[in-house]
Amino acid sequence: MKNKIFKTLDEQIDILRSKGLVINDVDKAKEILLRENYFFISGYRHLFMKENKEKFIEGTTFEELYAIFIFDRRIRNIFFKHILVVENNIKSIISYQLSKKYGFKEKDYLNPTNYTHDSMKIRQVHDILEKMKRQIRLNGRQHSATLHYISNYGYIPMWILVKVLSFGIISELYSILKVEDKDSISELYNIDSETLSIYLSLLANYRNLCAHEDILYDHRTQRGIPDTIYHHKLNIEKINDEYEYGKNDLYSIIIIMKKMLKKDEFNDFLYEIGYEIDMLDGKVNTVSINSILNKIGFPDNWRDIIDL
Repeated sequence: MKNKIFKTLDEQIDILRSKGLVINDVDKAKEILLRENYFFISGYRHLFMKENKEKFIEGTTFEELYAIFIFDRRIRNIFFKHILVVENNIKSIISYQLSKKYGFKEKDYLNPTNYTHDSMKIRQVHDILEKMKRQIRLNGRQHSATLHYISNYGYIPMWILVKVLSFGIISELYSILKVEDKDSISELYNIDSETLSIYLSLLANYRNLCAHEDILYDHRTQRGIPDTIYHHKLNIEKINDEYEYGKNDLYSIIIIMKKMLKKDEFNDFLYEIGYEIDMLDGKVNTVSINSILNKIGFPDNWRDIIDL
């Protein structure tokens, strides 16, 4: 296996030019590469490459490549902001439902008898409860809210604990609830419990991606969401009887948000994304905006979901 070796800014410029990228302002390009990292900038080159993946499409400029980089950053921030709203909502709902039914102290929400008795999930139940106990040990005296309850009451109620639990743990927690408890929560979103479980898993995945500033546009999850009425009404194309877009890509998150955000929240979310897409459209000429969006997972009529 060949080792990757350090490249100076001049060498990085030479590599990009050797692949056919037009660099009009070398000093500005070098400044951007120094500040933003060659690896992350070049991670967007696939949108502008010829079919052989070796050369850029004729006329592709560094400014276009950087515009895609900035676009991904901005929509990543938009998705992150709105996923946090869903995260807060589901944490509040789960803590309320379980506290009301089983009690709100550690002895209540850490009691394995209050979760599924499915023999196939017993180990999972104990693993997740151990993760929750670990978060209590790690964050109990560091987070102001948990410290307040420990100091004044000697315990951490569940509605406080969820503040220090990751979205990933919350997603797993929902998966081990009893069927009737899952249903009582999923009914609030007017979806079935299995679908909500998948939604939470995908949201947690994308939330972590956004939080760590990873490349967002071409990310695909291993698991896809079930077909929805939105896939049908948007007339999304099928390949081998599977919808081409909105299953395990960024547009699947938009479909999830359509179901889990309030109408005005969703409209704001879609408007913000649309604004960034319109801005990108004015900065990229070498490839069409629809070809970029399709690679992200958006159908051409992606905006129409707002009226469905």
